[in-house]
Amino acid sequence: MSVPMRYIAVIGDIVDSRKLQNRGEVQKNLKRVLEEVNEKYDGVIASKFMITLGDEFQGLLLPDADVMDIIFGVELEMYPVRLRFGVGLGEMWTEIDRDMPLGADGPAYHRARTAIERIKRQEKANEAVGTNISVMPFDGCDYDVLINTALSLCYAIRSKWTARQWEIIRCYAVCGASQAEAAKKLGIAQSNVSRALINSGYYTYFDGIFKVGHILRKMGIDQNV
Repeated sequence: MSVPMRYIAVIGDIVDSRKLQNRGEVQKNLKRVLEEVNEKYDGVIASKFMITLGDEFQGLLLPDADVMDIIFGVELEMYPVRLRFGVGLGEMWTEIDRDMPLGADGPAYHRARTAIERIKRQEKANEAVGTNISVMPFDGCDYDVLINTALSLCYAIRSKWTARQWEIIRCYAVCGASQAEAAKKLGIAQSNVSRALINSGYYTYFDGIFKVGHILRKMGIDQNV
């Protein structure tokens, strides 16, 4: 008997979207960013990322996708707009339409929905533990608490980044993690780029989300995990 394939479902939305004065421009930019994601990660996308309801968007990934790399890229492109992400692992019940995520149903999306709603409940309750990314693996997963604790700690680091640090980090990422290229593009000394990355805790943050992404890929691919 074959084991159902596990997918990685992502549901995201814009925080306090109705309070944005330039909401139309933000939505237009989000549409552009999602289209770029679909193109860049074409090989690991099961169903394309798309705005589905108001300021909410979703997409479905194959199990070997680096979901955290995708999420971080979207955040960098959308800054200073704040986003939430719910990530769920599991099988799908309905037939998957690569070009249209609407109407898709299955445990992967159910868990992604539960995950993003968990963030909203925490925000409403003003809980001390804050995050903008929540993951809900398959039932019985021993890594659930560990993964979400790691994401909360990463968020604590990232929430202290200044606008200038965000700018340098985004340029550094776009330049292929090259300090020299980022410095040249920004017109500053390489030492300034290095200092910004160190002072922001970027390397610790990136190592944390990279390891979370690695664990999620392993759980998606290895049916024995």
